[in-house]
Amino acid sequence: MKATSLAAMASLGLAVAFSSAASAETVLRASHQFPGGKGDVRDEMVQLMAKEVEAADVDLKIQVYPGQSLFDAQEQWGALVRGRLDMTALPLDYASGRHPEFSATLMPGLVRSHERAQRLNDSEFMDMIKEVINEAGAKVLADAWLAGGFASNKQCITSPDTVQGQTMRAAGPAFDEMLATAGASIASMPSSDIYTAMQTGVLDGANTSSGSFVSYRIYEQVTCLTAPGENALWFMYEPILISQQSWDRLNEEQQKALTEAGQKAEEYFAGEAAALDQKMVDVFKENGVEVVTMSPENYEDWLQIAKESSYKTFAENVPNGQALIDAALAVE
Repeated sequence: MKATSLAAMASLGLAVAFSSAASAETVLRASHQFPGGKGDVRDEMVQLMAKEVEAADVDLKIQVYPGQSLFDAQEQWGALVRGRLDMTALPLDYASGRHPEFSATLMPGLVRSHERAQRLNDSEFMDMIKEVINEAGAKVLADAWLAGGFASNKQCITSPDTVQGQTMRAAGPAFDEMLATAGASIASMPSSDIYTAMQTGVLDGANTSSGSFVSYRIYEQVTCLTAPGENALWFMYEPILISQQSWDRLNEEQQKALTEAGQKAEEYFAGEAAALDQKMVDVFKENGVEVVTMSPENYEDWLQIAKESSYKTFAENVPNGQALIDAALAVE
């Protein structure tokens, strides 16, 4: 009996120990709007971080909730800064209603190439943007800039006059104003809603990132794609963020593991960014969609409209608006 009791007590002790160890593990909930397990690089960045953190063995786990399965796309920023959500991969301009400075991260023609996007990451411009992020209650773990283009089921979008009479989705206030000035009607929505809006006739065309054009199968609803090419008017900053409240609850080892995982995710994305554009072109062509690019003249015409509309409005109405534009343009 004594031996049996001792064995039982030992088993109970092990069970308690395992239970305590399990309960000691910190779980971070990471939400994003993009399809999970479908090859979307933003989902893959978060999944990569989850694997790296688990491998670090610091009692930390990232539970990923893709496809708006935890929070709606437009709710993620508010949930993050209030501490209701731990992590997100977010198109930052989605939060420009709360922080208008973020519209600088989707400003027509401000980036133009993947190489310049990489240089922006280490610039005064990005320091200014991250200061706003930090003051709001969040922290950047990995930088990511995605190129994008235009697509339409009416006509190819090249010069500004080609959007006249089309109802367009533009992703943010700066593009909204530029397109409206060129004669388009605007319908605002997250990229995850573009497919249904085009299918039901709410939209004639849209612009979004190369990754979203493929992940959301927009090629099924359009007749022409304007790819980024050498004159990419559309670039958007889509970082991986963590709530400052969640960050502060982690110990030093966990913070180190998360920082290193973020760096690996950023490096992975940098290697994939340009390939996303080519993948989009290939997929759209395979599905019978005409693919065009903007000429340098088209690009300059759009940029002039942007400077007279969205750039001007941003500089006049946003705190440090002109300083943000100047800081971005100062990057060679």
